[in-house]
Amino acid sequence: MFKLYHELAEEWYPLFTPLDDYEEEARLYHELFNIYHKTDCKTLLELGSGAGHNAYFLKNWYQMTLSDISESMVLLSKKINPECEHVTGDMKTIRLGKQFDAVFIHDAIMYMITEDDLQKAVNTAFVHCRPGGMLIVSPDCIKETFVEGTDDGGSDKDGRAIRWLEWSYDPDPDDTQFVVHYACLLRDVDGSVTMEHDHHVEGVFPESTWKKVFNNAGFEVKSLPDSFGRVNFLGFK
Repeated sequence: MFKLYHELAEEWYPLFTPLDDYEEEARLYHELFNIYHKTDCKTLLELGSGAGHNAYFLKNWYQMTLSDISESMVLLSKKINPECEHVTGDMKTIRLGKQFDAVFIHDAIMYMITEDDLQKAVNTAFVHCRPGGMLIVSPDCIKETFVEGTDDGGSDKDGRAIRWLEWSYDPDPDDTQFVVHYACLLRDVDGSVTMEHDHHVEGVFPESTWKKVFNNAGFEVKSLPDSFGRVNFLGFK
């Protein structure tokens, strides 16, 4: 499994993607729910909630239940979102036995690397969405917007610092996957610096596939570009 979400999670993930970086995006999703949800939205299930950074801001408006496959990430989320319900589980298979006004999936959807994976995740969202409810899925990219390239970042906190380089490329444009490599330099409180390499495989699908899996699950679907360069998919049950 990915180091960033497991053995590196507790000490380094909050530096890899600082909490404050999520505030503007969370407000965007809140605005989308306000505009497009047909009724009053009070309860929200987030699948693939990770360290709970989106939820930290979204909980100001919703009663949230957070689910992630990584226990390490769930533990991080519990620290900053103690008032939220947390469940460890795979978004492809988890069943909570209850429904919510809305369901949200952020970039964790990128780890659905086959169409079958993607269908199962959207099916899970449908099962947990009440009639009249709404789903937002926000992938980092779709087939039409994917661009090979690099990115970098990092931050400092409490004597620790991280600097990372991300390299994304697609070895086989004819399949539904691409690869992402992370090179991370980690400076600990004692001043020592170590390096970690993390290799991720992510899924990429054309807009037509996204709409098909939403329809197959039972959602009416709308695609909507945003100011972050993403294409969001809104499902209506």
